[in-house]
Amino acid sequence: MYFLDRRRRRPITQALRDSVLEDLPEIDQIAHPELRAKCIEAWAYALAESSFERVRDLPGEANPGMFRLRRGSQVEHLRGVTRIALAIADDFSTSFPEAQIERDLVLAGGLLHDVGKPWEFDPANRARWQEDPSRAGLPSLRHPAYGAHICLAVGLPEEVMHIALSHSMEGELLTRSLEGLIVQRADHLWWSIAGGCGLLEESSNAILAERRITPRALAPSGEPS
Repeated sequence: MYFLDRRRRRPITQALRDSVLEDLPEIDQIAHPELRAKCIEAWAYALAESSFERVRDLPGEANPGMFRLRRGSQVEHLRGVTRIALAIADDFSTSFPEAQIERDLVLAGGLLHDVGKPWEFDPANRARWQEDPSRAGLPSLRHPAYGAHICLAVGLPEEVMHIALSHSMEGELLTRSLEGLIVQRADHLWWSIAGGCGLLEESSNAILAERRITPRALAPSGEPS
């Protein structure tokens, strides 16, 4: 048995926190100071429980081995989803001022929706699960569930924890919050457009075909489209 309270953890240092902000500078846009600080703490906590040194070391994949970017890391995905989600929120808030969208929650949710990926993507965890999936499953927890654990562990608001938990298939069992709906749609849109742009490795083509998405050829290296 693998007792979770005995897993190896690195100390959470200021250097680790600083690296989170360097990789995800949009955190600085969060107006609420405690929410901003706890977003940094959540990523630092998640990284400290893994073999990844910083956020940009996480592979650019939707799930392990699925929708793998030809280049780039998880940082491009997290920042892209956050920008799309903010664009949706800001457009509705501008066009319909009576709409009540919590911008800070959209920001935090976009940046933290995949905070559980260091656990699900960690090579040591994957080797343990793959050795005998009958023991603890494969994986034992997907990143949305582990992300909810991270959010709870560092004391983030329930609303942010809900976004991390509900952004993928787990959310089909829940009624998503408004901010959770915005982040979930932005997340799925990002991967679909990445696929349509031809930015995913060819191993993604079969799934893209099922979704009626045809990858476009990339421009030759160094040439504009």
